[in-house]
Amino acid sequence: MSTLDPVAVFRTEAAECLEAIEAGLLDLTHQLDNKDLVDAVFRGLHTLKGSGAMFGFEALAAFTHHCETAFDRVRKGEVAATSELVAAVLAAQDHMRALVDQPDADHGDIGHRLLAQLQAAVGGKEAAPAAAPAAVSGPAAVRDAAAKKKNSWRIRFSLPANSMANGTNPLGLLDELRDLGECTVRANTSAIPPLDALAPTELHISWDVTLTSEQDRSAIDDVFIFVLDDMELSVEEISGQAAATAAPVEEKVAPSPVAAASVTSVPSAVVPEFRPVEAVPAKREAPAVVSQAKAAENVRVPAERLDELMDRVGELVIAQSRLSQLASASTDIALRSVSEEIERLSGELRDTMMVLRMVPVATLFSRFRRLVHDLARETGKVIELVTEGESTEVDKTVIERLADPLVHLVRNSIDHGLETPADRLASGKTEAGTVTLSARQAGGEVIISIKDDGRGINRERVRAKAESSGLIQPGQPLSDSELLQLIFAPGFSTAAAITNLSGRGVGMDVVKKTVEALRGAIDIVSVPGQGSEVSLRIPLTLAIIDGLLVRVGSGRYVIPLSAVEECLELSLEEDLRSRGRSFISLRDSLVPFLRLRDLFRTGTKPDVHQKVVVISTGTERVGLVVDQIIGDHQTVIKSMSKLHNNVATFSGATILGDGSVALILDVGHLVAAGQQQEAQLRVAG
Repeated sequence: MSTLDPVAVFRTEAAECLEAIEAGLLDLTHQLDNKDLVDAVFRGLHTLKGSGAMFGFEALAAFTHHCETAFDRVRKGEVAATSELVAAVLAAQDHMRALVDQPDADHGDIGHRLLAQLQAAVGGKEAAPAAAPAAVSGPAAVRDAAAKKKNSWRIRFSLPANSMANGTNPLGLLDELRDLGECTVRANTSAIPPLDALAPTELHISWDVTLTSEQDRSAIDDVFIFVLDDMELSVEEISGQAAATAAPVEEKVAPSPVAAASVTSVPSAVVPEFRPVEAVPAKREAPAVVSQAKAAENVRVPAERLDELMDRVGELVIAQSRLSQLASASTDIALRSVSEEIERLSGELRDTMMVLRMVPVATLFSRFRRLVHDLARETGKVIELVTEGESTEVDKTVIERLADPLVHLVRNSIDHGLETPADRLASGKTEAGTVTLSARQAGGEVIISIKDDGRGINRERVRAKAESSGLIQPGQPLSDSELLQLIFAPGFSTAAAITNLSGRGVGMDVVKKTVEALRGAIDIVSVPGQGSEVSLRIPLTLAIIDGLLVRVGSGRYVIPLSAVEECLELSLEEDLRSRGRSFISLRDSLVPFLRLRDLFRTGTKPDVHQKVVVISTGTERVGLVVDQIIGDHQTVIKSMSKLHNNVATFSGATILGDGSVALILDVGHLVAAGQQQEAQLRVAG
């Protein structure tokens, strides 16, 4: 059984903490006076600093301390939150990521430059450490006491026995409590086992702490926020008299190397060593409030294990298909019963596995808030990012592969699409341009759209560039859709000059290749002067789908069931009547169809009773003429070989129950082929 690496666990938690900090900072950009957002960013920085110190990331904790101090000053009202401060901490946050990923690397003087930028944003200097209060008396003392109300708390906590082995240092927690105010500590050593049964790596001490501080309860909770799920914690407010007698004053001696190491990264006064005192009596008064953290409701699983499990489920589905085929050919009732039960269970397991792999697109969209913020500062444009349909779920592999294409599309919309504030005002628009990221599910596809309200695509410039590049012949007739699709050609760009954002003609080519590799398609709509919208139609999953198994000649093919609208019979009379026009009448509308026998060139005579499978992608429909509809089929998608990468008609292959291979039809390509055939017939007619 493998054990988790504590450092790897910390890096995962730190990444989530940094994402939360970034989200808080970006929200704060639009609400600089929002105290809740300031507090949230402060708590995130505080957590990152404390946990970094616990796990030995001293450079991270020391650097984060300065950002935490800056937001502490904002929280206390000493300085105001400004866009310069948010930008400085966002830049600092990127450096924190580097310190988490490569703590031992040479980062040069980046940290010093970022801290100088931070200090300038908060008024040129950080808050000085508070000096020891001078003894005062009389009216001044009364006024100070009234101005600064102190609370007394009794804190009892214990950590799991394996907490130190996992990288948690209780001395660090005690040090953070000391930073909050006057603190006395008492150790309970009654749970320590006899020496012969004592494991040196296990922790058996609990603590009883009395704290007098100006901070509220939330500051105490922040100290334990990183270990709260696994510990026992009791916090109760006590009166002044009870605080004086709650625990003996701890002995203060010179700091030990261990204690010093635990707070190396935090610039503070000398921290006294915690020395255990004699055990408290076994029988003691129960605290008024006791809270024990619940077990975590979420389980963190490495992505590669999910991939491996999906592979096993896929093999199980193939084996179940073979079993069903054998059972259908057998007269054994018991075998058929077992086969049906296995089919039901494998189907449920497949559905459960698919849900495990699905993640909301919010995890993808959240990355672009920072990108848009940085591009707005770089280009001088005023940009608003709107996201819709963040709860739409997609396979995690799809999410990972779509990140880079969406970056290209968003950058392209901002650079080429949106106008400068002056140009927008001159054309009667608002100063701020809008980029909208949206996602919605349509059948077995998810449609992700990038829309802007900019100037739109200039068709004349696109055609001129395409003709000069040799992509099309001068004067060649093209539909509007075909013309707009030219922007995805390799090396194509209408930019007048190469900038940091675009102009080299490589980004959109990458988008098209990635989407096609995902068995998806791209649609473009653009209205001059009003903006453009690029829609990516992507399958919900890349692993297992429900399919309709059909036969054409002697070959068998799979049509994704999510794209199938209906099936109907093509009579011999209608087949003969449609020769040369390839249209069928379906409820008072004409639907073009493709004869897969002719498309695949089977060389065999068609069956007397042919079938038409009507498929659709959104609003477009096309019929596929097949010889036989065999039935539904759980399809485990296998990628095509390198020799078949350029065969656009098929998106993959699957293994049938008898061990033979069936090709999976690319619905988007077939619909496009049907539309092209329809357009040609209309021109010829």
